[in-house]
Amino acid sequence: MNGKNRKKPNIVVSEVDYERLMGLASNASERFEEIAEELMAELDRAKVVTAKRIPENVVQMGSTVEFRANDGHERRVTLVYPGEADIAKNRISILTPIGTALIGLAPGQSISWTARDGKQHELNVLKVMRTDEAAEEVRAEAGNVVAFAGRDAVGVASEDDNDPGPSAA
Repeated sequence: MNGKNRKKPNIVVSEVDYERLMGLASNASERFEEIAEELMAELDRAKVVTAKRIPENVVQMGSTVEFRANDGHERRVTLVYPGEADIAKNRISILTPIGTALIGLAPGQSISWTARDGKQHELNVLKVMRTDEAAEEVRAEAGNVVAFAGRDAVGVASEDDNDPGPSAA
């Protein structure tokens, strides 16, 4: 099966990942033109949603992913930024062909990708685990909403209030 003729699966990315990754791809475009363009193409076709709307089983930055390669081998990797990559610890950079292929996928989805040597590969996502970093992004976003709602519930003093505040005591 030719990977170039196959329709790519629908993907979802958070607004935060979208902005960070577009900036990363733009900055990397001179040194890594081909992979930067591929990452931008993936992001351009992605559905972009708020972090709290990303399903827990969708690959995002910091996610650990189990997938089956077209050779039948199963692997577990964590998708990271280039400075955090460590192949010995199965931490793969988003600026690799396989890293770019994984972003936004969910279990059951397959995608074809081209390795740096030109060989076509296909992978099928089996499981996605959200790591602390990805979960923290969702908690922070939810925390901002809760903090804002809490402030509104308590009320904020206005100039029309008759309460002179603590200085009147």
